[in-house]
Amino acid sequence: MADEAPKSAFELAMERLRKKDADAGIVEHPLTDAQRQAIAEVRRIHEARVAERRIMHDSEVLAIADPAERAERDGELRRDLDRFEREREEKVRKIRLDPGSE
Repeated sequence: MADEAPKSAFELAMERLRKKDADAGIVEHPLTDAQRQAIAEVRRIHEARVAERRIMHDSEVLAIADPAERAERDGELRRDLDRFEREREEKVRKIRLDPGSE
């Protein structure tokens, strides 16, 4: 035990979280290669959707002079980006829960 280096705060926190999960009956399963690929694909699609939506937003607001209309368009962008993020997180969650998912 004397040869062991002191643990970092991160390592100690992770140990506590693992113990808490184990006490709650939560079992950790490593991701399969198929799950990793599926999650990466979901994230690539999300990034593309965000980029496309931002480009569309930028082209829409170039011609808008009215501040109220501009604010409305900015709000639409925020709502769309939030929706995209929720959809991405839901898809990733489903992939993590189902080892046979693609």
